[in-house]
Amino acid sequence: MSTLSVEMLAAAPAEPITSAGHAQLGIAVLAGIAVIVLLITRLRLHAFLALTIGSLVLGAAAGAPLDKAIASFSAGLGSTVAGVGVLIALGAILGKLLADSGGADQIVDTILARASARSMPWAVVLIAGVIGLPLFFEVGIVLLIPVVLLVAKRGGFSLMRIGIPALAGLSVMHGMVPPHPGPLAAIDAIGADLGVTLALGALIAVPTAVIAGPLFSRFAARWVDVPPPEKLMPQRPSEDLERRPGFGVTVATVLLPVVLMLVKALVDVVVDDPKDHVQRVADVVGSPLIALLAAVLVGMVTLGRAAGFGRDRLASTVEKSLAPIAGILLIVGAGGGFKQTLIDVGVGRMILDFSKDWSVSALLLAWLIAVGIRLATGSATVATISAAGLVAPLAADMSTTHTALLVLSVGAGSVFFSHVNDAGFWMVKEYFGLEVGQTLKTWSVMETIISVVGLGFVMLLSLVI
Repeated sequence: MSTLSVEMLAAAPAEPITSAGHAQLGIAVLAGIAVIVLLITRLRLHAFLALTIGSLVLGAAAGAPLDKAIASFSAGLGSTVAGVGVLIALGAILGKLLADSGGADQIVDTILARASARSMPWAVVLIAGVIGLPLFFEVGIVLLIPVVLLVAKRGGFSLMRIGIPALAGLSVMHGMVPPHPGPLAAIDAIGADLGVTLALGALIAVPTAVIAGPLFSRFAARWVDVPPPEKLMPQRPSEDLERRPGFGVTVATVLLPVVLMLVKALVDVVVDDPKDHVQRVADVVGSPLIALLAAVLVGMVTLGRAAGFGRDRLASTVEKSLAPIAGILLIVGAGGGFKQTLIDVGVGRMILDFSKDWSVSALLLAWLIAVGIRLATGSATVATISAAGLVAPLAADMSTTHTALLVLSVGAGSVFFSHVNDAGFWMVKEYFGLEVGQTLKTWSVMETIISVVGLGFVMLLSLVI
């Protein structure tokens, strides 16, 4: 298991933009995070603006010249958007194709038609996991709500028995498996290998989703036994389509980028020769950009054309998919700017100086930092990006696998105990017709289980890999 060591000090920036002492830097970090928290929670300011202002406050409180603080923030924003912006856009296009073509409905209907009443929660978590790969969490909730409500009503299930597995499948993918924005940004900040992180993330995600989903839903259904609300039963998103893509081709399209990236990771391990022709081809085909681009192009045919979309409809679908991610891109970019400001003022070195004699795992430290920011801001993405920036120096002398596990530790911490300052909390409450206390006993506890169990599996893997 990787623990903090003196050698990690080499990872900190050699020339911070300020010569402030540790006490001043500590106060600056607290001030910057406090400003972000207050702006998001009290003033309801958009996270992009809150992160921008918080970064400037951090730099000023650390004693850095304002022009250098601005330069650090701008550089971090630019590099982060350059690293993950295109990937987020491609993922949004693929998700929109999946939803509008009826491909998502086809996956849902096929699996549910073959599932018995006893296995229904397991079928729902499988559906959520597959659909959650290319979709953002909020989009996934909207897409799965009709399924959850209809299955619960027609099958006579408690809403929580079906709803919790669906939420668990989506949340696990959102927090720990790329190509979601949070994990992608953490991979970029920490310098982890995307293929290895994807493989390990999927390995951890499966048992975590099972424990937090079908297993926990037994208890959640007893604690909060509510029927599906009739007034919230929405229409299926693809009822107006004359035909839908087939089940097999839809699943293959969704999994295509995952398979390509995993093949690259496998070839890198087996071949391990940068000059080898096979590895060079795998490096290109399995790069995130090419893998997602290939899936989008294939999806236009296997999903769009199969649903009867013409050129105009395909163009409209792509255009509509990009507008909703503008806010996400700005938040991720500003988070990258905040991360770079943290690094440039020397916070990374300060953390390492304080923790070099601790007998604490770097993985646990990363999780704790992410948990703290998550509880304060309510945003998993902000928690992931900020924590990744703080712990990035810890990855300096880690192996490829342990660097990936560091990303997953941050991802696990970023979903800890969603409560009233999280937009997802209110989405779940309203869609499922719950009271605040009921939402805390179900959704919030489920998020905490995902976070803790995810960390547990990360720690176990760090012992054997």
